[in-house]
Amino acid sequence: MLKKDTPSLWIYDYFSPFEIHKHAIRGTVYHGHSDIQEIVIAESECYGRCLILDNEFQSAELDEFVYHESLVQPALILHPEPKKVAIIGGGEGATLREALRHKTVSKAVMVDLDEKVVECSKEYLPSFHNGSFSDKRTTLLFKDGRKFMEETNETFDAIIIDITCPLEGGPSYKLFTKEFYELVRQKLTPQGLLSIQASTTSPTALTTYTILNRTLKEVFPNVFPYAAYVPFFAMLWGFCLATNGLDPAQVTKEEIDQIISERIKGELKFYDGTTHQSIFNLPKYVRKALAQQTHVNRDNQPLKEKYPGLAKKG
Repeated sequence: MLKKDTPSLWIYDYFSPFEIHKHAIRGTVYHGHSDIQEIVIAESECYGRCLILDNEFQSAELDEFVYHESLVQPALILHPEPKKVAIIGGGEGATLREALRHKTVSKAVMVDLDEKVVECSKEYLPSFHNGSFSDKRTTLLFKDGRKFMEETNETFDAIIIDITCPLEGGPSYKLFTKEFYELVRQKLTPQGLLSIQASTTSPTALTTYTILNRTLKEVFPNVFPYAAYVPFFAMLWGFCLATNGLDPAQVTKEEIDQIISERIKGELKFYDGTTHQSIFNLPKYVRKALAQQTHVNRDNQPLKEKYPGLAKKG
């Protein structure tokens, strides 16, 4: 039974047909539709404002920094002098925010398919983007990320893929294939790095993570899987870093902290030298699953997740 001081409005987050999490919601800040998806920005009791796309929770105000710092900072910190960054997806603007923290970055190109999500984020999620959309270094494009990669003549020091998982019926599944990663590698400078969000590392749903890691290994000489626990997702979330030579294990925590102090504007809340060492040390069950995976994701038979509850990011 509900107590008087217990919120009566709950939103259910379906991880699968067999697992549901729920969040207490104070109210809806925005509800509308773009040509692509339903957009909801709600005020949650525990995590502040949160973005929900097609009934799937994307990120929340209280802990989005865990996800976004994990996605962006290892790649940019490892690069000796990142100047040009491309971001595919990242509608909230938080990935862009993290890239622009680097004093060396002179240009950040953000390519998102859904202009309406960015418009809503500009207005209703100010702490996420922190003014990054209007930064003079930002170039904001609204188009398909793969089409952008096919057409651009620019090369980048870092390319960051912050899109929803390859959901069945969704728009992003062709941005996780071997052919797409080959295209991305061509757009990287010699010391350039690729960073992707790669789905959950939960033991109930490891397939996407292990396949994406295996697929990247078909294209890049060095691939480094890592993960961070995101409280809002209630699970360990996976990422992959792909490089032509740079190795995150070869950088000491003291060196990382020194780079952060010299290069980063403002204070990071999650990532530092100690955290760096932690996130690249995966649990044994994940390492075993990664080692056993042999499937390579290709255009002619792309990976498509069946359950939308695992498609957290966009």
